[in-house]
Amino acid sequence: MPRQAGTATKAVIFDAYGTLLDIHAAVGRHAPRLGPAAASVSALWRAKQLEFSWILSATGAYKDFAAITDRALGHALALHGLHDPALRADLLAAYQVLDAYAEAAPLLAALRQAGFATGILSNGSPDMLEAAVRAAGLVPLLDAVLSVHSLRCYKPDPRVYALVTERFACQPHEVAFVSGNAWDAYGATRFGFRVFWVNRAGGPPEYWLDRTATIIPGLAALPGLLA
Repeated sequence: MPRQAGTATKAVIFDAYGTLLDIHAAVGRHAPRLGPAAASVSALWRAKQLEFSWILSATGAYKDFAAITDRALGHALALHGLHDPALRADLLAAYQVLDAYAEAAPLLAALRQAGFATGILSNGSPDMLEAAVRAAGLVPLLDAVLSVHSLRCYKPDPRVYALVTERFACQPHEVAFVSGNAWDAYGATRFGFRVFWVNRAGGPPEYWLDRTATIIPGLAALPGLLA
């Protein structure tokens, strides 16, 4: 049943990559082919993917997330001396169908049962997100999957977070935003969302999130904190 009028939190919105979806699953599926470099390739691939998005936004340019993901992977492989076109193609294909974290679907189902609207707000391009959400079995558990593509800019630009308030016709304080990325969590706090940073690695607080967000070790901790 829908949440009653006046309830503080009306929608619970999730980042996709690194929050609901395991960004290292693509490399994990092909780790034997990468050998000892697997973990390093995966970390650099992600780092460059994010760096490219930030630089493009900061300079007023735009390439969709699929193109950024491809370019970042090429950089990571080249830096490790890996020049196998078939491996690169297989890794990119695996990124389209990343594994969801085990607690993702049960959590979304519980939130829907409790009457919360649920959604994704992601840097991913629409095609990437459609493939990933479908492969993870999350389609029936989400009210909306929002992509930055319509804006041609990336998080943490505040215009991206405004997509949520526009779609759900609500105020920022009525949104609980959940991200496994500290920089994204910080951007969301600046916009005025109630933010939950999923700190799976247990690292020290970043971007003043110990003061501005609720830090949780995993998605399973979320339901008891919502009101």
